[in-house]
Amino acid sequence: MAKIKHWISAFRPRTLPLAMASIGLGNFLAASYGKFNWIIFSFSILTTLFLQILSNLANDYGDTMNGADSASRKGPLRAVQSGNISASAMRKAMYITSALSFLSGVTLLFFSGVFGELTIFLFFLFLGILSIVAAVKYTSGKNPYGYAGFGDLAVFIFFGLVGVCGAFYLQTKEMSLDILLPAAACGIFATGVLNINNIRDIISDKEAGKYSIPVRLGDTKARVYHLVLLSSGIVLSLTYTFLHYNSPLQFLFLLSIPFFVYNGLQVWRNKENFRLDPYLKQMALSTLLWMFTFGIGILLAN
Repeated sequence: MAKIKHWISAFRPRTLPLAMASIGLGNFLAASYGKFNWIIFSFSILTTLFLQILSNLANDYGDTMNGADSASRKGPLRAVQSGNISASAMRKAMYITSALSFLSGVTLLFFSGVFGELTIFLFFLFLGILSIVAAVKYTSGKNPYGYAGFGDLAVFIFFGLVGVCGAFYLQTKEMSLDILLPAAACGIFATGVLNINNIRDIISDKEAGKYSIPVRLGDTKARVYHLVLLSSGIVLSLTYTFLHYNSPLQFLFLLSIPFFVYNGLQVWRNKENFRLDPYLKQMALSTLLWMFTFGIGILLAN
């Protein structure tokens, strides 16, 4: 039972709601176009959860191997770092989760009906493989891109543009440039979660040679960057709503704004970085609330 507890902790359950935000938003947008299939939705969620767990396991393994999860780190003790899970066992889990992500993704493509369109199928297959590689290479392997400061860009792309637009297309078999607005907002909010994590770990990351955006910017500018992220996500949400305005119900997502304001204020005011850890979960849940209220508002307005 203790071993199972360690594995569940390594999966980092508090990050999983954030992983579902982009898929949920893409499906809400598709439903507003009159297109929704439960099987496609279910396998989209399952594939995304596997990818997020893979990313978490790879992060646990990679940051320990590369020294970022050292004694000076202020966040929760990681599984490989603590010795609760061996490095070899974690590598095996990464292989298994990679395989599950791939199989779930191919099943998703089968049920979405893109097998008959070779170009589209190959494109989504490439995206799926790229997502697996990106999840693993963030902090593990040689020259992990997270250590060069590209983690924010990857999160924006995969938790925003790819997740939302991909889910939308697999349901509707069409694409609209306007979808990029809420997709970008979702990616920006997800980047905000990563930014809090990286502000918390500035000292240990710098010691390990992990040059995240907060390490490059410094404490104060990293907090300004966080406020810019939150503001940008809200502005993009409002822009899409005004462009597609039908009913005041579309502004239902404004109910989530106080939670983002609270998050921004706490990140700005708490100058002791180790105190920021609770706001990771709060930011992830705020993003999930934004997704639900934004999506429900769109459906009710149609």
